[in-house]
Order: sequence, then C-alpha cells, then structure tokens
Amino acid sequence: MAIFQLVGIAFITAVAAILLKATKPELALAVTIAGSVILLLVALELFKDSLSLFGRLTSLTGIDASIVKAMLKMVGIGYLVEFSAGILSDFGQNSLADKLVFAGKLLILVLAVPILESVLKLIVDLMGLIQ
Repeated sequence: MAIFQLVGIAFITAVAAILLKATKPELALAVTIAGSVILLLVALELFKDSLSLFGRLTSLTGIDASIVKAMLKMVGIGYLVEFSAGILSDFGQNSLADKLVFAGKLLILVLAVPILESVLKLIVDLMGLIQ
C-alpha cells in the first residue's frame, strides 16, 4: 500500500533530521528537503496513473481540455506551494512561507482568468438563447 510507503519515508526523514539537528543542524535541513522531495516524487508517481481519468472525463463531458489542464495546474500549484511553505515554516522561515503562499495564490489567479473568460462567454451565449 502506497500510504505505508509515504508514512515510512516521512518518519524516517523526521527521525534522521531530529538526530542530525543536535550534531549537524545544516545537514538536518538537507535531509528534510531530500525526504520531502522523495515524498513528493512518490506521490506524483501515484497520481500519474490517474491522469487518464481526466482525459476520459474531458471527452465524456465535452469540456475543453485546456480548461481541465488549467484546473489541474491550479491544484498542483496549490499543493506544491502548501508543501513548500510547510517546509519553510518548519525551519522558522514563516515570513518567506507567507510570501510563497501569496505568490502561489497570484499564480493561481492568473491561471483562472481563461476559465473565468470561458464561463462568462457561456453565460452570454445562454442569455442570447433566452432572448
């Protein structure tokens, strides 16, 4: 089961970082970052298999593939920013973590503009049918 693999990686990373923090604090940061990257890569590998589902949903519903792609990017950015901000907070860099979260929100907003444009176009088209 993948969840046990993820939990195992997290605990091994945490224990190694705690043990190193007492003797070599600079290595504790490196171990934490390496363990976090490994966790992220394992999780992305698991998610990769589910991407075909989004393609099937796109074809079944008739939704433009670019909209689904943009939505997946927004979700990915949100998760990655939250993940990275958590690591920064763990190392006392709360101010930097807050700025990263803000920048991530701005990036998501930029990606949402074409989706908003499509929704507004659809509303205008529907209003034209009503009149």
